[in-house]
Amino acid sequence: MITRRKFLQASGLATAGLAMGGLNAAAKSMTTYQTGTKRKINLACVGIGNRGEQIIDEFDRTGLANIVALCDVDLGNKQTLNILNRFPKAKHFKDFREMFDKMGNEIEAVSIAIPDFAHFPVSMLAISLGKHVYVEKPMARTFLEAELMMDAARRHPEIATQVGNQGHSEENYFQFKAWQDAGIIKDVTAITAHMNNDRRWHKWDTNIYKLPEAQPIPATLDWNLWHTTRFYHDYNEKYHQGEWRSWYDFGMGALGDWGAHILDTVHEFLELGLPYEVNPVKLTGQNDYFYPMSSTILFRFPARKNMPPVDLTWYDGVDNLPPLPEGYGKSELATNIPASGAGEIKETKINPGKIIYGKDLIFKGGSHGSALSIIPESKAKDLVSRLPEVPQSPSNHFENFLLACQGKEKTRSPFEIHGPLSQVFSLGVIAQRLNSVLYFDSRTKQITNNAFANALLTQEPPRKGWEEFYKL
Repeated sequence: MITRRKFLQASGLATAGLAMGGLNAAAKSMTTYQTGTKRKINLACVGIGNRGEQIIDEFDRTGLANIVALCDVDLGNKQTLNILNRFPKAKHFKDFREMFDKMGNEIEAVSIAIPDFAHFPVSMLAISLGKHVYVEKPMARTFLEAELMMDAARRHPEIATQVGNQGHSEENYFQFKAWQDAGIIKDVTAITAHMNNDRRWHKWDTNIYKLPEAQPIPATLDWNLWHTTRFYHDYNEKYHQGEWRSWYDFGMGALGDWGAHILDTVHEFLELGLPYEVNPVKLTGQNDYFYPMSSTILFRFPARKNMPPVDLTWYDGVDNLPPLPEGYGKSELATNIPASGAGEIKETKINPGKIIYGKDLIFKGGSHGSALSIIPESKAKDLVSRLPEVPQSPSNHFENFLLACQGKEKTRSPFEIHGPLSQVFSLGVIAQRLNSVLYFDSRTKQITNNAFANALLTQEPPRKGWEEFYKL
């Protein structure tokens, strides 16, 4: 069996605990291409269909981005045509490595909107070449990849990094900190996070015993390149156009997809870090290949500074609703949720969000930066006079990144902030996959009670030709 330790040793990455590979290539100095108060950043976009198109729209809307390169493994398919036609001067590539090789001196920053498993190699190469990085959430698929990405960013503080949980630049980000500073949010001991809408895999057969049968590869698609570091799978439509999110081999399920939009502020401002225990309390339809029909996962975090221990419980699945406190009232659906290939998120009995239990107060909130409210309503009315003023956001998430590229702001969801939350998701996914309670030592960054689970912190080594990205 290929163990995590053997892989780290073979890669030259092993040190005490979880190993760190330094960047061998010195970051190249940036070239300023435009001057003036409205200078634009030369932006290359990797992944230009579906969510990638939405991200490019957002960057273009800021007036701060100059789109110089468009890269997609399915270049020319219908989901990429809008962007290709809108930016006729941008150069086209299927392979991000070729893009950087041919246009490196013209690129200042890169946006990455591709499957979870492919975030790592593009991000690492970009940072090694001195390019600012905006990458969709979750930041990485495995615990090790998130660790290496954080290390790369730490080694190059001049490079701006931003993870695409856009609510981190919206109201809840500023509200949470203001309420915490004012002593409104304090002594939190429990958090419930919930996402109970339909998911892509909910119509699939959980008695699965093999991967899907091979289908013809679309003519426009470079299916081999699509895999990047992952071992080759025969093409099937159940992997493509967002379906990859359903599979342990490629995506992070409901937890990685939605946890970043629900748990970002509680994780950052409560300084939760990494859990010492992850318990898959309930898994329905659990199998070896794709995510369960429903999951209840308990994450236990230790005391931090002057804050008490926290039990965080995640609920997903249509019929796996969390318990609601008295006076919960109506659950509002966030208004800023982007549409996806899986369709619009429809309003349900309880919409995606969180419940935060403090010593004296209970808070409820939605996803994607939605504001918190105090429950029950009678308690909220009593506290109106004590609530502090919440600052307005000076920039949205995309403006924030581009301004950070210019040195005018700091990104709000850099790798150092989002990375540990991405690792929390990786631990949760391992617990789902193995249907096993995990005990985690945050000092050594090892799972101490299950050798198979510990090996999954790294997964199997990358396929031949992709090892270099773990050594950059």
